[in-house]
Amino acid sequence: MGCTLSLSTLHKVLEEQKLSWKKCQKVLKKANAQQRAAFVQRFQELFDQVCRQDIRLIYVDEAHLHRDMDLGYTWARQGQPAWRLSACPPLADRINWYGAYDFSQGQCFIWNEGSCNKEHTVQFLHHLAAWLGDETAPVVIIWDGAPWHRAGIVRAAAAELGFTLIPLPAYSPDLNPIEGLWKWMREEVTKNFCHDSMRQLFDACKAFIHRINAFPEEIVSRLWPRFELDPEFEKLLVSN
Repeated sequence: MGCTLSLSTLHKVLEEQKLSWKKCQKVLKKANAQQRAAFVQRFQELFDQVCRQDIRLIYVDEAHLHRDMDLGYTWARQGQPAWRLSACPPLADRINWYGAYDFSQGQCFIWNEGSCNKEHTVQFLHHLAAWLGDETAPVVIIWDGAPWHRAGIVRAAAAELGFTLIPLPAYSPDLNPIEGLWKWMREEVTKNFCHDSMRQLFDACKAFIHRINAFPEEIVSRLWPRFELDPEFEKLLVSN
């Protein structure tokens, strides 16, 4: 015979079963556990080279920041809603950032030139080389398998600049710490705030990078790469 429970009673029953209310985390079921394990093992070797200053390790990724706000938690008076005004900017009002995280030096670099494609990726690599300066240690770039990363002219440009390219395992953004940079930027630049113009958004992003680059130890601490994989998480990938 069925029965009806109040919401408070249901919560109590669930808590007694050692359950708690959590935000779901997405599992990319196309990820390959064996490839991820092999990458982490290879990364250990790269890290040893970074510690010996034999290489300069750079993580690269792209992000799209919209002029409208990203909603998130904030402080507000009890019993009152936390309203934030949006100018309802069009979806086209966004910046496609190329970003680089220099793990060896604890510095970040962003660059924008419209859409993300192979031609702009070549331009970005040249700007990245200029930003790195006269580098004596070999530069190793870790990035994902985006189509423009795999393009022939991009790989040729990287080779010409002396960059070694290492692809991340497919569907493994958690292995690229620069993803944390984009999260950090959204928290500081677009969380609960709608920018009045694209120029204002652009300047705010640049100012954010300039500000955090003054604290390299904080950058490395916050964007620390993964050295180990969670066995329970990896089991989900094997079962799929």
